[in-house]
Amino acid sequence: MDPYALLGVGRDATQDDIKRAYRRLARELHPDANPGDAAAEERFKEITRAYELIGDPEKRRRYDTFGDTGGMGGAGGPGDPFGFGDIFEAFFGGDAFGGRRGGGPARAPDAEAVLDLDLAEAAFGVTKRVEIDLMTACEECSGSGCAPGTHPERCADCGGAGEVRQVRRSILGQIVTAAPCARCSGLGSTVPSPCPHCRGAGTVRGTRTLEVEVPRGIDGGQRLRLTGRGPAAPRGGAPGDLYVTVRVRPHPTLRREGNDLVQVCRIPMASAALGTVLTITTLDDDLELEVPPGTQHGTVFRERGRGVPVLQGRGRGDLLVQVEVEVPQRLSAEEADLLREFAARRGEETTEVGEHGFLSRLRSAFG
Repeated sequence: MDPYALLGVGRDATQDDIKRAYRRLARELHPDANPGDAAAEERFKEITRAYELIGDPEKRRRYDTFGDTGGMGGAGGPGDPFGFGDIFEAFFGGDAFGGRRGGGPARAPDAEAVLDLDLAEAAFGVTKRVEIDLMTACEECSGSGCAPGTHPERCADCGGAGEVRQVRRSILGQIVTAAPCARCSGLGSTVPSPCPHCRGAGTVRGTRTLEVEVPRGIDGGQRLRLTGRGPAAPRGGAPGDLYVTVRVRPHPTLRREGNDLVQVCRIPMASAALGTVLTITTLDDDLELEVPPGTQHGTVFRERGRGVPVLQGRGRGDLLVQVEVEVPQRLSAEEADLLREFAARRGEETTEVGEHGFLSRLRSAFG
């Protein structure tokens, strides 16, 4: 869905216009202002996702250029650190409607990795292994952060809520805000006897090897989201996601343009005039391409269905073979005479370099 339409602004709107539109809609549609209204909650999620796409100038530029490569559903990845509640907090500060955010272990941050593919792997899909260094659950304490034989205790400052509340006045009236408890870092519990291996964190740094299913038709620069396969969270929180950015190595003869593949073939002048047969490398097999007599420089031949499969769709792009006619840079005297004879037979007028230059005209004028 169009984020501009969701926020009720035009594509020429300024960043301030977009921000004001989101603020107005967020106040109207926030779930705490519409308890039990599922439609309002869903609409709130949609406008928040829309603001994620175009509220930042750089992300807006990417959207205007490439569209929504991540889909309108769900929160962003490592490049989109805000969730729905987080974006709302960025405008209004804390939990502006007084809703309880709750304590407990926080979700782990997301992680990024890079996966290098060749063109055929990107086109037809492949299963690859990615080795990544990230935080993993401590095996000594099973991620609890507690020394063997001990358990977490309820935080004395927040009573296990994981947050403390404050009442403040604003132009909107009295607003209750909630902030994470400083004593327990929002977890709602403290560790009286930390695990000696992880020092109470519940996580340690380690290396993991993951299998990544690459769908056919993916292109360089696109990202894959591996839900829940990112870093482990401190003390048993939900793991983060892993975002894998695809890089495609250059092919020796093929160049990708969308779902089409382009190959440039250089042929001699005589072959262009007389016709020839070219052997073309494709991602499937070799193709014999007939070049008819009289083919001109820049002619493009299209072989349908021999390009890249459509990502998450049906069909394939085409293979485009562009012909470049090579003109000899150096000729022997005999070759030059043959070309002059050829031109004469065709009635073509030729003016060779130096034939009508200044010195040549000067010599002619003075005999």
